This record gives sequence, C-alpha cells and structure tokens, in this order.
Amino acid sequence: MSTVIIKNGTYRNQPVNNVTFNLVKGYQTGAKGGYVTVKSDGFFGPDLPEVVRINVNGIEDIEFTAESVSAGEFVAPIAHPQVHVHNKAPVETDEEVIARIGERFDILDQMTKATIAGDVRAMIVVGPPGVGKSYGVEKQLEHSGLFDQLSGRRVKYEVIKGAMTPIGLYCTLYKHSDKNNVIVFDDCDSVFQDDLSLNILKAALDSGKKRRIYWNSDSAMLRREGVPDMFDFKGSCIFITNLQFQNLKSKKLQDHLEALQSRCHFIDLTLNTLRDRFLRIKQIYLKGELFADYDFSQEQGDEVINFMETNQNRLREISLRMALKIADLTKVSADNWKALAATTCMKNS
Repeated sequence: MSTVIIKNGTYRNQPVNNVTFNLVKGYQTGAKGGYVTVKSDGFFGPDLPEVVRINVNGIEDIEFTAESVSAGEFVAPIAHPQVHVHNKAPVETDEEVIARIGERFDILDQMTKATIAGDVRAMIVVGPPGVGKSYGVEKQLEHSGLFDQLSGRRVKYEVIKGAMTPIGLYCTLYKHSDKNNVIVFDDCDSVFQDDLSLNILKAALDSGKKRRIYWNSDSAMLRREGVPDMFDFKGSCIFITNLQFQNLKSKKLQDHLEALQSRCHFIDLTLNTLRDRFLRIKQIYLKGELFADYDFSQEQGDEVINFMETNQNRLREISLRMALKIADLTKVSADNWKALAATTCMKNS
C-alpha cells in the first residue's frame, strides 16, 4: 500500500506532525479545507476509526514516496499543480532509535530527582499513554521514600489520579506544603480545565521567594480538616498528562495554562510512530524491567516481544499495558496464548 507523510496536520484537534500513514485517498478539499484520507493503524487509539481524514492547510503539508504518486491517489488543486516527491532520509537503526528515546527518558529520571531534591519547583510531562511516563516518575519517588517507609515516617510524596476539585487541590497542597515534598498529578486533567484550580497552582508555583496560597471564602471542609485559609507552599509538583494544551479551545484557560507552563519545566515524550512506541517497549524489556514480576525465561520474554513486533499493525494499541496483557495470557494458556491474544488484543481484520 502507498504511504503519505503528514508534515503538518490535525485530527480531532490533535496535532499530527511528520507521521507516515498508509494512504487510502489523496489530497482533497471540502467545506472545512484540505484533508487526506489514511489508515490510522491504531495511531490515534484503539477506539477510533481505522480510516480517518487528517486535516491539512494545503498540499505543501504532505509528502509521499514516489511509488505513491499514481492516478487517482493524489488530487492536486489547480492553484498548486506541483507534486512534492519525498526523498527518503537515512533510516535510523533500531539501536539508534532506542538510544534516542532512552536519552529522553533518562532526562525525565534526572529531572524527577531534581524535583525531589527541591531544585526544580515544577515539571510538566506530556506524551501518549502506555509509554512509561508514570512508571519512570513513580520509580524515582519510591526509591527516594524508601528510608521514610522503613522508619515508619510519612512519605514526602503523593500521586493523585482521577478528578480533583479546587478545594481538594488546596487541601492536598497544604498537606504537602513542606520543603522536599512532591505532589504528582497523574492524568488528573481536571486541574487544567478549571480556572480556580489553575489560579491556585500558579500561586503555588510562583517564581518569587515566598509562594503564599489563599482560600478567600468560607469553607466548612477547611475547618473540619484543620486547614488554614492561607499558607506558604514550599513543595514541588509534577504533572503527567496526555493533553495537548494548545488544543484547548477556551481562550481563558489557554492564558492560564501559558502562565502555568512558564512556571514549569516541560518534557515532551511524544512518540510519533508505531515503531518508536514499540522500540520504547523493547528498550524497557532489554533493561530487564518489563516482565520483572513474571517468572519468564529469556525465551518466553523474547517470544512475547517478537509477537508484538510481528503484529504491531494489528494490535489495538502499542503500549506497555498491551505487553503486560499479552504476558498475562501466557499464564492463562502456555500453548494457546497467541490465539487468545489474536482474539482479545487485536483489531478485527
């Protein structure tokens, strides 16, 4: 099947930059502008259609291999008669991709350690689900809190998942307001979509010497919990999210988020291709961490990884969670796990 490279486009407000897809139908224009029809192969998630239209501003935003230029596949508007043929760049080896991705996750480890030490006040970590963002951060936190746990003292970090109200955020910040405390907001995206929560976070992470937070309304909850209506926050925060902030439609929230981002270090762990995502999984496997809780021989582990590589275009998603799902099936049936995986983990052909 022919392929097309989307240099700059969007799908459902999600940016698509320099990603290669199998081409279904070439460039066309409609009421909302130009678009290209492609096979998603699970790139946008398992619950979205197999064939999608990616919006582009014009023909200059796409490139395709020479073999993809054939009658009926590419419809060029009269104003743009020139066809851009993609000259293939040198292809990275698997080892080079693993090293490139590994370097970015090593930086995440370093920045997490700096946040725990109090040298970094805040960090935003963005990337697709299932590539180990949370795993890396929580691993460093657990290591730092091991001595406190052994001595029976309260650990100095908390991982918050799910929804959180503004007053819940205020109370959590108070609970961990001491120096060297860290709060991790893991897919707790409600705090990014509420202007009161964002104002509280901006105060907590302000660049000034004193970061004082106020709750300027009467609250029975604060009285019940013994939380004052004013305190100084000396801790740090880590935000782990799949959100693309630039795609939020509210101008008011955009302004708040820009102010929050200016107070935070930003790490983008986006992996644009299925190959990158698979090699990230392979990287963790080669470090001996992926199946650490499984009584696997080298051969069994290799078999699961090879199965994922062979079927990466058919699996519902390429993620660490999918690797563990397949590993679980080997315990269900050592002889028939591939058939089980084909039924429960793959898209219908």
